[in-house]
Amino acid sequence: MKKRILIIGAAGQIGTELTMYLRGIYGNHKVIASDITEASEEIIKTGPFEILDAMDYDAIQDVVINYEITDVYLMAAMLSATAEKFPMKAWNLNMNSLFNILNLARDGKIDRIFWPSSIAVFGPTTTKENTPQHSIMEPSTVYGISKQTGERWCEYYHNKYGVDVRSVRYPGLISYKTQPGGGTTDYAVDIYHKALKHKKYICFLNEENTLPMMFMDDAIRATVNIMLAAPEDVKIRNAYNLAAMSFNPKQITESIQKHIPDFKIKYELDFRQDIADSWPQSIDDSLARKDWGWEPEIDLDEMTKIMIENLKGAY
Repeated sequence: MKKRILIIGAAGQIGTELTMYLRGIYGNHKVIASDITEASEEIIKTGPFEILDAMDYDAIQDVVINYEITDVYLMAAMLSATAEKFPMKAWNLNMNSLFNILNLARDGKIDRIFWPSSIAVFGPTTTKENTPQHSIMEPSTVYGISKQTGERWCEYYHNKYGVDVRSVRYPGLISYKTQPGGGTTDYAVDIYHKALKHKKYICFLNEENTLPMMFMDDAIRATVNIMLAAPEDVKIRNAYNLAAMSFNPKQITESIQKHIPDFKIKYELDFRQDIADSWPQSIDDSLARKDWGWEPEIDLDEMTKIMIENLKGAY
């Protein structure tokens, strides 16, 4: 079956790497990248790129028809820390963009959707350790509320209209290829930049604040693998729990100090501490492993080695 893919939000933290990964699999011209602003030179030069507003249904439909799109990866979203500053803007973007794609699929104009959820769907009443797939969800952030609501709509559209929508709950994602994107867990990206540039970092979370994290390569593999799975193997149509590692600022500091011994960290907590306090410390992703073969590959020390090796040239 022919496959032509549209990535909405291709200039973002995940979208940038996902675009190039998918172009490597399907060919440059079968993966159409789009965003509301210009993407990287690499994305624009290697394949089709469209300026596209995720909230403009007509414009999305035009691109879908023009390129004969079969699969859409909707990566556009306003992340946790930024969303707290602009609640209604975040809600409108995160929800309306999803409805646009769900409705295109309902009307038979696309075959398959990937939409990312997040550990932000969990809240302060959720079990913190080894958080199960099915758990209490009382999110306390704008981002979390929008993601939990999105999960419910994805499942509804699948059950009501047969829409083939697939999702995972990303933990904090870490990459050397893009700058932090406004998420609470993005401290774990910024800390590597500051370690190399200044040999010190001011952290907005406390040193024992353990959170689920994942290196971007693992996240991209999980995203593509769930889309490659046979429909009958995707048994959960809201979002699968996804995990790789859990660590706190003290542990990532110790990992960095193996490479940069004089690196120092200081703690000055802000509003993001309250966000982090509402999230799980570790995730049970056994159903993703069982249903479609999920398996992470990269741990904390391996990730630190990769991050420092790839960032040191910039500083």
